[in-house]
Amino acid sequence: MPVVDIHTHMFGDAWLGMLKEHGQPNYDAKTMEDGRDYLMEKGAAACALEKEAFDYDLRVKRMDENGIDISIVSLTSPNVFWGSPEISAETAKLANDDMAAGQTAYPDRIRFFASIPWEYPDLALAELERALDIGAAGVMVTASINGKHLIEPTFEPTWRELDRRGLPVLIHPTAPFGSKEADFGIERILMPGAGFMFDTTIGIARMAVDGFFERFQDVKIIASHGGGYLPYVAGRIDMFFQAETLAKLKITELPSEFLKRIYYDAVLYDQGALDLCINLAGPKKVLFGTDFPMPCDIPKLYELVETRPAEEAAAIKGGNAVKMFNL
Repeated sequence: MPVVDIHTHMFGDAWLGMLKEHGQPNYDAKTMEDGRDYLMEKGAAACALEKEAFDYDLRVKRMDENGIDISIVSLTSPNVFWGSPEISAETAKLANDDMAAGQTAYPDRIRFFASIPWEYPDLALAELERALDIGAAGVMVTASINGKHLIEPTFEPTWRELDRRGLPVLIHPTAPFGSKEADFGIERILMPGAGFMFDTTIGIARMAVDGFFERFQDVKIIASHGGGYLPYVAGRIDMFFQAETLAKLKITELPSEFLKRIYYDAVLYDQGALDLCINLAGPKKVLFGTDFPMPCDIPKLYELVETRPAEEAAAIKGGNAVKMFNL
């Protein structure tokens, strides 16, 4: 059974060129005092632009070193969510073309999640169609988009089409609500380590309580980083749902019942966290990921998965992804 990494990132020179040209005032790229190039977000160094995120030959070499047979690559935050409709759509096209070229060069090793201009439904649907035609295996979206929740009406046409096709959708965090004025000193650690998890938690919890998973039952949602805090707080959300008497809620089942239906990656660094995630969703709903080339400890990720029974570990490392993506 192949080892499949469903959470791993590539950028591409064309994407970076668009960001440098059109991303201001919020986004740019800059060499910092440690000599590394960084994606700049609101003046702060958000993530390093590692060479492995631009060079597929080097990426496959790193995959070999880490025992990864297939990588399903995606952009990360801020994806293509800046600029005009035309800029967002063109950036998505360039990013998808670059990933499709990587897949063509390494057809047995590389697949990709498409990026689409979610804020502009007609353009999003057009690029979705085109990206699938050139080989996209699913779609990636951030857990919130420029202050908009994923349950907002703007995104409804895109979700309808994704649901009709039964596609995998990787939901990846971005800087959470309330972080605009954050001090990017200690936040260099706390934003990706804790803040991103909050963004995923709130984004998907809103979907569960809103009734999203009743309206869209065929789309395959994958929650990044083990679902953020969702496995830890699912019971607490249920308790507040049952106690609510003022808000008119759209669902009759417990929110945790919907959280059991979605998928989660295993990018977790605590045995208890991984076990809790598996306890919520079941071992058939958890997939291996690394977050490479972002900061990660791949041997540790393997170590935690391999504490599970052999059949479960094999399913998480590759079997579940093979089924989902028809590999």
